[in-house]
Amino acid sequence: MLLLISPDGVEEALDCAKAAQHLDIVDVKKPDEGSLGANFPWIIREIREAVPADKPVSATVGDVPYKPGTVAQAALGAAVSGATYIKVGLYGCTTPDQGIDIMRAVVRAVKEHNPDALVVASGYADAHRIGCVNPLAVPDIAARSGADAAMLDTAVKDGTRLFDHVPPDVCAEFVRLAHASGRLAALAGSVRQGDLGELTRIGTNIVGVRGAVCEGGDRNAGRIRPHLVAAFRAEMDRHDRERTAGLPTAR
Repeated sequence: MLLLISPDGVEEALDCAKAAQHLDIVDVKKPDEGSLGANFPWIIREIREAVPADKPVSATVGDVPYKPGTVAQAALGAAVSGATYIKVGLYGCTTPDQGIDIMRAVVRAVKEHNPDALVVASGYADAHRIGCVNPLAVPDIAARSGADAAMLDTAVKDGTRLFDHVPPDVCAEFVRLAHASGRLAALAGSVRQGDLGELTRIGTNIVGVRGAVCEGGDRNAGRIRPHLVAAFRAEMDRHDRERTAGLPTAR
């Protein structure tokens, strides 16, 4: 399982760099523009320069409307700025066909620029609160559009968490559907250390966190701290060892 950490700017990215051996992907977003709010191209570039070259940078392109051309241009901008994971929040898509339209446009724009970049179709565990596409439709959207991964996050950051809206058995089905089509499965949404047993058990490929590695567990007022990143990774590794050894995974 890969660990994706989301700093809120260049200063926090430098703190991530101090903990680079404990994380796998540095994610660029702008939380005050939404759950998957897009940051500026120059911030993506600066963060790319701030973290070690062997650590891939991901970038969100926003909680996007159903405007395939607009979103494709935004995705290309993220790729040109140095991101190799391009995440699209299907906020304005109310049907799977709309999600496929968006993601096909993004895949073409990104892959024509960098065939090795990975495109991520992201749905929302709390889709029922914002009226967007059902979470379990996202793996099929990813597969039919040629995206590389399917992801779930939470749209409304009000203290509720991934498993509050999509319980572990439904997350397991999400992961199964993604894997059945050869896609990666990524899960995020106020994930804590206590969730790692379930996330490991169901075969999650990428786990995305912010609050869990911020001081005080506060994604807004707290700041990412290298020792908290190290502690989170240590717990991930413990669960991975137990799974590899065939031991029951803690729930």
